[in-house]
Amino acid sequence: MNNQTRRELLADIGRGMVVAGIGSSLAADLGVSPLWAKEEPARLSFGELDNLVDFIQGTPADKLIPLVVEKLNKGTSLKDLVAAAALANARAFGGDDYVGFHTLMALAPAYAMAMEETDKQKQPLAVLKVLYRNATRIAEKGGLNSSVLKQMKPETNQPAVNGEKLRELVRNKDLAGAEKAFAGICQGSAEDSFNNLMVMVDDGADVHRVVLVSRSWDLLNFVGKERAHTLLRQSVHYCVNAEKNVGQHKEIRDVLPKVMDQHRLLTKAKNIRQADDKWVEETGMAIFKATPAQAAGLVGAAIAEGFNPVHISEAITLAANQLVLRDRGRFANEIQANKPEGSIHGDSIGVHACDSAHAWRNIAMAGDRRTQVTSLVMAGYQVSRDRMARGGDFLKWTPYPRNEHLDEVKQIAPEKLMIELESMIRAKNQAKAAALAYRLSTEGNQDKAVFALFREFAISEDGALHAEKYYRTVREDYTNARPTFRASHLAALARVTASAYGQKAPGCSQAKEVLKV
Repeated sequence: MNNQTRRELLADIGRGMVVAGIGSSLAADLGVSPLWAKEEPARLSFGELDNLVDFIQGTPADKLIPLVVEKLNKGTSLKDLVAAAALANARAFGGDDYVGFHTLMALAPAYAMAMEETDKQKQPLAVLKVLYRNATRIAEKGGLNSSVLKQMKPETNQPAVNGEKLRELVRNKDLAGAEKAFAGICQGSAEDSFNNLMVMVDDGADVHRVVLVSRSWDLLNFVGKERAHTLLRQSVHYCVNAEKNVGQHKEIRDVLPKVMDQHRLLTKAKNIRQADDKWVEETGMAIFKATPAQAAGLVGAAIAEGFNPVHISEAITLAANQLVLRDRGRFANEIQANKPEGSIHGDSIGVHACDSAHAWRNIAMAGDRRTQVTSLVMAGYQVSRDRMARGGDFLKWTPYPRNEHLDEVKQIAPEKLMIELESMIRAKNQAKAAALAYRLSTEGNQDKAVFALFREFAISEDGALHAEKYYRTVREDYTNARPTFRASHLAALARVTASAYGQKAPGCSQAKEVLKV
């Protein structure tokens, strides 16, 4: 028998009971192992995915694509590669790096784009593009040695914690305390962890705040719900960092509880009212024109009146869509790398607003009653805040496609519309691209072909970190929209696609060469 003391033996037995109770994968994530008696490992490990995660995190970008394709040819699934990339990204950045969390948020959309591709040879392209971006940023931050998220060992006899306690710790900028609290919360189900996390997330209106948790939740379909702690804890880091600029969140912290109390939103509606097209359009425009507090109130009233949450979300989506259609583009003093004057892609007001509304909708549909109603109210508030807070006179600007541009494309023969659309994208002609996409949607019955064209450009062009996310946002918004409003979503994507054209995505040409496409 070795020299293990009675106390150490009992400690190992206790740890074994915890592992049995919460599952080995979550136990490893939290840093619990029956083999540990004296030393707690600092590095996160991921069981059967460990080797693939280390491969993704440790391989330089210029060597990654050929090796990934080799793995695909030997039977590694594209889904497992996305899972490994998500875990490598979370371990390396932990929600603390701007390019890092944007890359993580692009993974599930890129996989969805791959699944839309009918040419099996070309299918991995969208994912390879994002893997290359991921590898580039990880290398810049230390490669395999980069490890923001560490294994955590739950405290014994830790008092029960909930979302309100987590929110309090975050407001106090207590990262260590918030991390411990969320680790305790994650000993329950993934769904309970998600709903408690949202009490912290809906404490502020910020595109990255909401999209990060939405896309992390999506990624559980790849990594498994037993690893919810790894992906969702990134939001704890992000929200603690966001408290450094707490002023932007002060209003919503007053508005949200007032709307909740005024309309008694936690009381479930007895009947669900179905909204017609007119209600959706009028409500969407009312939210678009309102102040943020008014927009939150409009959504709260609609929930209280029993309107279908799906229809309320559709109205909010239309309001966000207006910000893309009306945007006059970046002014001369807003020019950045890959974002010239007049451009509307990347982190533009409209793209951010649409991604936020989409994320709030998905969270609302995934959560419990509280998460649902707070997310809808937050979505209404944020789309109005985006219109007002970031500059521009959106209420006076005329949305695309404008009548003069529709007139210009009216005489084009139906069989030439797709050719002309591609030509206008390559010419970076946002106005005519929007008009052509609108016409194709309303009379051409070629929506599938239009999305295939947009998807090709979303892969080939850089998109300033937003190409995959925004393409997927519009794809889902289009699917969820009633036919009356679908053309507007295609017109918006046409504008953004034309705006982004001309800045090629790093790694894409290499990926095409390796795949021989």
